[in-house]
Amino acid sequence: MHRIEFTATGGSDVLAHVETDDPVPASGEALVDVAAAGVNFIDTYHRSGLYAVPLPSGLGLEGAGVVAAVGPDVTEVAVGDRVAWTGAMGSYSTRHTIAEGALVRVPDGVELDLAAAVMLQGLTAHYLASSTWPLEPGQRCLVHAGAGGVGLLLIQMAKRRGAEVFTTVGTQDKADLARSAGADHVVMYREVDFAETIRGIAGVERPLDVVYDGVGATTFDGGLSLLRPRGLMATFGNASGPVPPVSPLQLMPSLFLTRPTLFDYIQTPAELRRRTDEIFGWIADGELDVRIGARFPLADAAAAHDALEGRRTTGKVLLVP
Repeated sequence: MHRIEFTATGGSDVLAHVETDDPVPASGEALVDVAAAGVNFIDTYHRSGLYAVPLPSGLGLEGAGVVAAVGPDVTEVAVGDRVAWTGAMGSYSTRHTIAEGALVRVPDGVELDLAAAVMLQGLTAHYLASSTWPLEPGQRCLVHAGAGGVGLLLIQMAKRRGAEVFTTVGTQDKADLARSAGADHVVMYREVDFAETIRGIAGVERPLDVVYDGVGATTFDGGLSLLRPRGLMATFGNASGPVPPVSPLQLMPSLFLTRPTLFDYIQTPAELRRRTDEIFGWIADGELDVRIGARFPLADAAAAHDALEGRRTTGKVLLVP
């Protein structure tokens, strides 16, 4: 089998495509032939050292494939099952061992590449819109990076819940994608001040109920200034760098600030499966459009990271064997 490994943190050049022996599933684990692995910003944080991991390390947290073997005491999956997962470090590989509690079955109506594409970004959009701030009809939200993997899915889920959606994008092509996902107001943040533009559209100083911010340092203050009293800032990513320390005085007027992470919203197999069942159902019924923006061969993982960090991608980026 082949996998991506790194022995030191740094740029994409630290990633190595190596050949190794097939892993053997331990008790409670399944061995999966990987059909596709998802590429996410958190992978670049692990690679760069922003989020520390023991070295040497594999890379990648999510994917989908077919069960090739099972270890002792596995009862939830069997050889031949189509499965997907998140939270299994080392998913950039052709074969991977995964704890059965992290696996979900993929229904026949959902292609494996689409399942791989939603296991981190789709679940993130799901918990943000339904749990971190459960959107209600008529509420106003801001989704930064609206043409990204999370952004396109979060816009669709916010519209399903009846929200008015503002979003920011960097190019006209990305603006078109965000509109096609259902965004009501698309702001070209490189051309205008996004906060002032949103105020002008809404006609009030603080129009938003919630800001979903996966960008971080460059957008945090502007988003905070748009929240109405008792509104929520959900800063869930660091694409432009981590947010500097925040004084409680910045949270006037009575604002709420949270730094949610996916794995706190899928703490049990039952919660994971409840969320994925809903997402897979929407995909199978044609009610959720999952855009695969790019597919890279596994050996070209470094190029995939460069494209993601260079803001040259839309939708989901996958690695395939």
